[in-house]
Amino acid sequence: MTKKFIPFSKPIDLTRSEMLRRSAEFYEFMKSRRTIREFSNEEVSQEVIDNCLKTAGTAPSGANQQPWYFVIIRDSSIKAQIREAAEEEERNFYAGRAGDSWLEALEPLGTNADKPFLETAPVLIAIFEQKYAIDEQGNKTKHYYAKESVGIATGVLITALHNVGLVTITHTPSPMNFLTKILKRPEGEKPFLLLVVGHPAEDVEVPDIDKKSLKDISSQF
Repeated sequence: MTKKFIPFSKPIDLTRSEMLRRSAEFYEFMKSRRTIREFSNEEVSQEVIDNCLKTAGTAPSGANQQPWYFVIIRDSSIKAQIREAAEEEERNFYAGRAGDSWLEALEPLGTNADKPFLETAPVLIAIFEQKYAIDEQGNKTKHYYAKESVGIATGVLITALHNVGLVTITHTPSPMNFLTKILKRPEGEKPFLLLVVGHPAEDVEVPDIDKKSLKDISSQF
């Protein structure tokens, strides 16, 4: 196979002081991102969502196979189905599947099996991991590092949504096979995460938590 390469054009060229300033400013901006569980009914532009999804699609992936698929859900009846199925799994989780230590870790966040945000938020984005691709002849092509690639793309998507002033919650009921059935996704795709998107409800509160310090999350050699 002939390799095809094109010249790389560096998108931005900054001085050291500009790099430092921008890195500090971006950290302060991202530090303001919080998980939100109460949403307003204010609508979100589809064009904004599309741009954020295209941004997620710029993420690196194993062998450039881009093994992600996003399903945008606005339909109230489908959101109701998703909520019903998700809460059934969550009730099992909180009733014993999780185990005492997991529930103890969640206790400060005030979570429970009720997930009204799955209906009140204007947009749900179901993110699927494509284990393999199927061509027109029905042949399968394995995707490499699919889970890692989808995880990176999801992080980019959350950042892009924060960048436009939207809030999110990453919802991961286990198992999530109901998403495949409700959203009619094909064989070879696995639900990765359900991202809830919208504007925060008025006077919404969030847990008073801290993030680990730099010394706790990094080291140098």
